Amino acid sequence: MISATISKMTARRSSTFYNDVMDGLRAENKYLPSKYFYDETGDRLFQQIMACPEYYPTRCEMDILQHQSARMASIFTTYSSSFDLIELGPGDATKSWFLLRELQKKHADFTYYPIDISANVIDWLENRLPVTLPGIKMQGLNGDFMDKMQQVKTFSSNPKIVLFMGANIGNMTPLQATQFCRQLHDNMQPGDLLLIGFDLKKHPRTILDAYNDRQGITRAFNLNLLTRINRELDADFNTDLFEHYPVYDPSSGACKSYLISTAKQEVHIGDKTISFRENEHIWMEISQKYTLDETDNMSAASGFEPIQVFHDTKNWFADVLWQRLP
Repeated sequence: MISATISKMTARRSSTFYNDVMDGLRAENKYLPSKYFYDETGDRLFQQIMACPEYYPTRCEMDILQHQSARMASIFTTYSSSFDLIELGPGDATKSWFLLRELQKKHADFTYYPIDISANVIDWLENRLPVTLPGIKMQGLNGDFMDKMQQVKTFSSNPKIVLFMGANIGNMTPLQATQFCRQLHDNMQPGDLLLIGFDLKKHPRTILDAYNDRQGITRAFNLNLLTRINRELDADFNTDLFEHYPVYDPSSGACKSYLISTAKQEVHIGDKTISFRENEHIWMEISQKYTLDETDNMSAASGFEPIQVFHDTKNWFADVLWQRLP
Protein backbone atom coordinates (compact mmCIF):
# COMPACT_ATOMS: atom_id res chain seq x y z
CA MET A 1 0.00 0.00 0.00
CA ILE A 2 2.79 2.42 0.93
CA SER A 3 4.76 1.64 -2.25
CA ALA A 4 1.61 2.16 -4.34
CA THR A 5 1.03 5.56 -2.72
CA ILE A 6 4.65 6.59 -3.37
CA SER A 7 4.33 5.47 -7.01
CA LYS A 8 1.21 7.61 -7.45
CA MET A 9 2.93 10.66 -5.93
CA THR A 10 5.94 10.17 -8.22
CA ALA A 11 3.67 9.85 -11.25
CA ARG A 12 1.84 13.07 -10.34
CA ARG A 13 5.15 14.95 -9.98
CA SER A 14 6.36 13.61 -13.34
CA SER A 15 3.08 14.59 -15.00
CA THR A 16 3.27 18.13 -13.60
CA PHE A 17 6.91 18.44 -14.65
CA TYR A 18 6.05 17.26 -18.17
CA ASN A 19 3.07 19.60 -18.52
CA ASP A 20 5.02 22.60 -17.25
CA VAL A 21 7.93 21.88 -19.61
CA MET A 22 5.67 21.41 -22.63
CA ASP A 23 3.67 24.55 -21.84
CA GLY A 24 6.90 26.56 -21.64
CA LEU A 25 8.51 25.19 -24.79
CA ARG A 26 5.31 25.53 -26.84
CA ALA A 27 4.89 29.20 -25.86
CA GLU A 28 5.53 31.89 -28.46
CA ASN A 29 8.50 33.03 -26.37
CA LYS A 30 9.91 29.81 -24.95
CA TYR A 31 10.60 29.50 -21.23
CA LEU A 32 11.26 26.87 -18.58
CA PRO A 33 10.14 27.19 -14.93
CA SER A 34 13.23 27.82 -12.79
CA LYS A 35 11.79 25.80 -9.89
CA TYR A 36 12.87 22.66 -11.77
CA PHE A 37 16.56 23.57 -11.59
CA TYR A 38 16.81 21.78 -8.27
CA ASP A 39 17.35 18.08 -8.78
CA GLU A 40 20.29 16.44 -7.00
CA THR A 41 22.81 17.83 -9.51
CA GLY A 42 21.13 21.24 -9.52
CA ASP A 43 21.31 21.42 -5.72
CA ARG A 44 25.03 20.66 -5.85
CA LEU A 45 25.70 23.19 -8.61
CA PHE A 46 23.80 25.91 -6.76
CA GLN A 47 25.94 25.31 -3.68
CA GLN A 48 28.97 25.86 -5.93
CA ILE A 49 27.44 29.06 -7.37
CA MET A 50 26.99 30.45 -3.87
CA ALA A 51 30.71 29.90 -3.25
CA CYS A 52 31.77 31.74 -6.45
CA PRO A 53 33.67 34.99 -5.82
CA GLU A 54 31.32 36.85 -8.19
CA TYR A 55 28.16 35.69 -6.44
CA TYR A 56 27.79 38.32 -3.72
CA PRO A 57 24.15 37.75 -2.50
CA THR A 58 25.04 34.77 -0.32
CA ARG A 59 27.96 36.56 1.34
CA CYS A 60 25.89 39.71 1.90
CA GLU A 61 23.04 37.86 3.56
CA MET A 62 25.50 35.74 5.52
CA ASP A 63 26.95 39.00 6.84
CA ILE A 64 23.47 39.97 8.06
CA LEU A 65 22.72 36.64 9.72
CA GLN A 66 26.14 36.27 11.32
CA HIS A 67 26.04 39.70 12.92
CA GLN A 68 22.35 40.49 13.43
CA SER A 69 20.71 37.17 14.30
CA ALA A 70 20.75 38.05 18.00
CA ARG A 71 18.69 41.19 17.27
CA MET A 72 16.31 39.19 15.08
CA ALA A 73 15.91 36.56 17.80
CA SER A 74 15.11 39.28 20.36
CA ILE A 75 12.38 40.69 18.13
CA PHE A 76 10.93 37.22 17.51
CA THR A 77 10.85 36.21 21.18
CA THR A 78 9.32 39.57 22.13
CA TYR A 79 6.65 38.99 19.51
CA SER A 80 5.60 35.65 21.02
CA SER A 81 6.76 33.31 23.78
CA SER A 82 6.12 30.32 21.49
CA PHE A 83 5.84 30.21 17.71
CA ASP A 84 6.33 28.18 14.55
CA LEU A 85 9.32 29.22 12.43
CA ILE A 86 8.62 28.36 8.77
CA GLU A 87 11.40 28.71 6.22
CA LEU A 88 10.53 28.63 2.53
CA GLY A 89 13.36 27.36 0.31
CA PRO A 90 15.98 26.97 3.07
CA GLY A 91 18.73 25.40 0.94
CA ASP A 92 21.33 24.01 3.32
CA ALA A 93 20.24 26.48 6.07
CA THR A 94 23.82 27.78 6.33
CA LYS A 95 22.51 31.31 6.95
CA SER A 96 19.40 30.56 8.99
CA TRP A 97 21.56 28.30 11.20
CA PHE A 98 22.82 31.43 12.98
CA LEU A 99 19.27 32.54 13.72
CA LEU A 100 18.27 29.07 14.90
CA ARG A 101 21.27 29.00 17.23
CA GLU A 102 20.42 32.42 18.68
CA LEU A 103 16.84 31.33 19.30
CA GLN A 104 18.13 28.25 21.10
CA LYS A 105 20.42 30.44 23.22
CA LYS A 106 17.38 32.44 24.28
CA HIS A 107 15.56 29.19 25.12
CA ALA A 108 12.83 30.18 22.66
CA ASP A 109 9.88 27.79 22.43
CA PHE A 110 9.65 27.21 18.68
CA THR A 111 9.42 24.48 16.07
CA TYR A 112 11.32 24.87 12.81
CA TYR A 113 9.53 23.86 9.60
CA PRO A 114 11.78 24.06 6.51
CA ILE A 115 9.75 23.72 3.29
CA ASP A 116 11.46 22.96 -0.01
CA ILE A 117 10.55 21.59 -3.42
CA SER A 118 13.74 19.49 -3.28
CA ALA A 119 13.42 16.26 -1.30
CA ASN A 120 17.23 16.11 -1.21
CA VAL A 121 17.34 19.39 0.70
CA ILE A 122 14.78 18.25 3.28
CA ASP A 123 16.50 14.89 3.81
CA TRP A 124 19.83 16.65 4.31
CA LEU A 125 18.42 19.16 6.81
CA GLU A 126 16.61 16.51 8.84
CA ASN A 127 19.85 14.54 9.15
CA ARG A 128 22.22 17.46 9.67
CA LEU A 129 20.51 20.08 11.84
CA PRO A 130 19.86 17.83 14.87
CA VAL A 131 23.62 17.18 14.90
CA THR A 132 24.73 20.82 14.68
CA LEU A 133 21.83 22.19 16.77
CA PRO A 134 21.17 19.50 19.41
CA GLY A 135 17.65 19.57 20.78
CA ILE A 136 16.09 21.49 17.90
CA LYS A 137 12.42 20.74 17.30
CA MET A 138 11.90 20.49 13.56
CA GLN A 139 9.93 18.83 10.82
CA GLY A 140 10.96 19.13 7.19
CA LEU A 141 8.27 19.35 4.52
CA ASN A 142 8.84 18.56 0.83
CA GLY A 143 6.46 20.20 -1.64
CA ASP A 144 4.69 23.39 -2.66
CA PHE A 145 5.15 26.32 -0.29
CA MET A 146 1.48 27.24 0.11
CA ASP A 147 0.28 23.64 0.41
CA LYS A 148 2.81 22.93 3.14
CA MET A 149 2.04 26.17 4.99
CA GLN A 150 -1.55 24.99 5.14
CA GLN A 151 -0.30 21.68 6.52
CA VAL A 152 1.68 23.43 9.27
CA LYS A 153 -1.57 25.08 10.40
CA THR A 154 -2.93 21.59 11.14
CA PHE A 155 0.08 20.87 13.36
CA SER A 156 -0.17 23.93 15.57
CA SER A 157 -2.20 27.07 16.25
CA ASN A 158 0.93 28.96 17.36
CA PRO A 159 1.77 32.33 15.79
CA LYS A 160 3.87 31.98 12.65
CA ILE A 161 7.15 33.60 11.65
CA VAL A 162 7.92 32.96 7.98
CA LEU A 163 11.42 33.23 6.48
CA PHE A 164 11.83 33.71 2.73
CA MET A 165 15.49 34.57 2.41
CA GLY A 166 18.28 34.15 -0.12
CA ALA A 167 16.68 36.70 -2.51
CA ASN A 168 14.32 33.90 -3.59
CA ILE A 169 11.67 36.61 -4.04
CA GLY A 170 13.85 37.80 -6.93
CA ASN A 171 13.07 34.63 -8.89
CA MET A 172 9.72 36.23 -9.77
CA THR A 173 8.76 39.34 -11.67
CA PRO A 174 7.61 42.21 -9.40
CA LEU A 175 3.98 41.44 -10.26
CA GLN A 176 4.46 37.72 -9.51
CA ALA A 177 6.30 38.60 -6.29
CA THR A 178 3.44 40.82 -5.12
CA GLN A 179 0.92 38.08 -5.92
CA PHE A 180 3.08 35.58 -4.04
CA CYS A 181 3.20 37.86 -0.99
CA ARG A 182 -0.58 38.18 -1.14
CA GLN A 183 -0.77 34.38 -1.04
CA LEU A 184 1.52 34.41 2.00
CA HIS A 185 -0.76 37.02 3.58
CA ASP A 186 -3.75 34.76 3.03
CA ASN A 187 -1.93 31.84 4.70
CA MET A 188 -0.92 33.86 7.77
CA GLN A 189 -2.80 35.40 10.68
CA PRO A 190 -2.89 39.10 11.66
CA GLY A 191 0.30 39.94 13.52
CA ASP A 192 2.37 37.09 12.05
CA LEU A 193 5.85 38.06 10.86
CA LEU A 194 7.52 37.64 7.46
CA LEU A 195 11.26 38.08 6.86
CA ILE A 196 12.12 38.47 3.16
CA GLY A 197 15.58 38.79 1.60
CA PHE A 198 15.83 41.40 -1.19
CA ASP A 199 18.86 41.90 -3.40
CA LEU A 200 19.17 45.67 -3.87
CA LYS A 201 19.98 47.62 -7.03
CA LYS A 202 23.68 48.45 -7.39
CA HIS A 203 26.31 48.83 -10.12
CA PRO A 204 25.13 46.84 -13.18
CA ARG A 205 28.49 45.13 -13.71
CA THR A 206 28.49 43.77 -10.14
CA ILE A 207 25.05 42.28 -10.73
CA LEU A 208 25.73 40.84 -14.17
CA ASP A 209 29.01 39.22 -13.10
CA ALA A 210 27.15 37.38 -10.33
CA TYR A 211 25.14 35.49 -12.98
CA ASN A 212 27.98 34.87 -15.41
CA ASP A 213 30.81 33.46 -13.29
CA ARG A 214 34.17 32.82 -14.93
CA GLN A 215 34.10 29.15 -13.89
CA GLY A 216 30.94 28.51 -15.90
CA ILE A 217 29.01 27.05 -12.97
CA THR A 218 25.90 29.18 -13.64
CA ARG A 219 26.04 28.02 -17.26
CA ALA A 220 26.17 24.39 -16.11
CA PHE A 221 23.31 25.07 -13.66
CA ASN A 222 21.06 26.31 -16.46
CA LEU A 223 22.03 23.53 -18.88
CA ASN A 224 21.44 20.91 -16.19
CA LEU A 225 17.71 21.52 -16.50
CA LEU A 226 17.90 20.32 -20.11
CA THR A 227 19.80 17.25 -18.90
CA ARG A 228 17.10 16.62 -16.30
CA ILE A 229 14.41 16.86 -18.99
CA ASN A 230 16.39 14.33 -21.07
CA ARG A 231 16.62 11.93 -18.14
CA GLU A 232 13.14 12.23 -16.66
CA LEU A 233 11.01 13.01 -19.72
CA ASP A 234 12.73 10.92 -22.38
CA ALA A 235 14.04 13.94 -24.33
CA ASP A 236 17.09 14.40 -26.53
CA PHE A 237 18.38 17.94 -25.93
CA ASN A 238 21.97 18.36 -27.16
CA THR A 239 23.31 20.75 -24.53
CA ASP A 240 26.29 21.57 -26.75
CA LEU A 241 23.86 23.42 -29.03
CA PHE A 242 22.71 25.87 -26.35
CA GLU A 243 24.60 28.90 -25.02
CA HIS A 244 24.08 30.56 -21.63
CA TYR A 245 23.28 34.28 -22.00
CA PRO A 246 22.54 36.59 -19.00
CA VAL A 247 21.42 40.23 -19.29
CA TYR A 248 20.69 43.00 -16.74
CA ASP A 249 18.43 46.04 -17.15
CA PRO A 250 19.39 48.63 -14.50
CA SER A 251 16.18 50.57 -15.09
CA SER A 252 13.76 47.75 -14.31
CA GLY A 253 16.14 45.84 -12.03
CA ALA A 254 15.56 42.61 -13.98
CA CYS A 255 18.53 40.29 -14.41
CA LYS A 256 17.48 37.48 -16.75
CA SER A 257 19.19 34.29 -17.92
CA TYR A 258 18.53 32.68 -21.28
CA LEU A 259 19.68 29.65 -23.20
CA ILE A 260 20.25 30.45 -26.88
CA SER A 261 19.88 27.78 -29.56
CA THR A 262 23.05 28.05 -31.65
CA ALA A 263 21.52 26.14 -34.58
CA LYS A 264 18.21 25.34 -36.22
CA GLN A 265 17.22 22.07 -34.59
CA GLU A 266 14.45 19.78 -33.42
CA VAL A 267 14.21 18.35 -29.91
CA HIS A 268 12.05 15.36 -29.05
CA ILE A 269 10.32 14.99 -25.70
CA GLY A 270 8.72 11.57 -25.69
CA ASP A 271 6.70 11.48 -28.90
CA LYS A 272 6.45 15.29 -29.17
CA THR A 273 8.74 17.50 -31.27
CA ILE A 274 9.87 21.02 -30.36
CA SER A 275 11.46 23.10 -33.14
CA PHE A 276 14.10 25.77 -32.52
CA ARG A 277 15.23 28.47 -34.89
CA GLU A 278 18.89 29.42 -34.91
CA ASN A 279 19.43 32.04 -32.16
CA GLU A 280 16.01 31.37 -30.60
CA HIS A 281 16.02 31.74 -26.83
CA ILE A 282 14.59 29.92 -23.82
CA TRP A 283 13.99 32.22 -20.84
CA MET A 284 15.35 30.29 -17.85
CA GLU A 285 15.13 32.58 -14.83
CA ILE A 286 14.87 36.09 -13.48
CA SER A 287 16.80 37.59 -10.56
CA GLN A 288 14.94 40.80 -9.78
CA LYS A 289 16.68 43.65 -7.92
CA TYR A 290 14.88 46.27 -5.82
CA THR A 291 15.16 49.59 -4.04
CA LEU A 292 13.84 49.80 -0.47
CA ASP A 293 11.05 52.12 -1.65
CA GLU A 294 9.98 49.37 -4.05
CA THR A 295 9.94 46.79 -1.25
CA ASP A 296 7.79 49.14 0.87
CA ASN A 297 5.34 49.47 -2.01
CA MET A 298 5.19 45.68 -2.34
CA SER A 299 4.55 45.37 1.39
CA ALA A 300 1.61 47.76 1.24
CA ALA A 301 0.19 46.11 -1.90
CA SER A 302 0.22 42.66 -0.31
CA GLY A 303 -1.21 43.47 3.12
CA PHE A 304 1.90 43.83 5.27
CA GLU A 305 3.60 46.60 7.19
CA PRO A 306 7.42 46.94 7.20
CA ILE A 307 8.75 47.10 10.76
CA GLN A 308 12.51 46.51 10.49
CA VAL A 309 15.30 46.43 7.88
CA PHE A 310 18.55 44.50 8.34
CA HIS A 311 21.40 45.58 6.02
CA ASP A 312 24.76 44.03 5.21
CA THR A 313 27.84 46.22 5.66
CA LYS A 314 27.88 47.19 1.95
CA ASN A 315 24.16 48.00 1.83
CA TRP A 316 23.89 45.66 -1.15
CA PHE A 317 21.26 43.40 0.42
CA ALA A 318 18.36 43.74 2.85
CA ASP A 319 16.43 41.28 4.99
CA VAL A 320 13.17 43.14 5.54
CA LEU A 321 10.80 42.23 8.37
CA TRP A 322 7.10 42.72 7.66
CA GLN A 323 4.06 42.19 9.87
CA ARG A 324 0.80 40.83 8.50
CA LEU A 325 -2.01 43.39 8.76
CA PRO A 326 -5.63 42.40 9.49
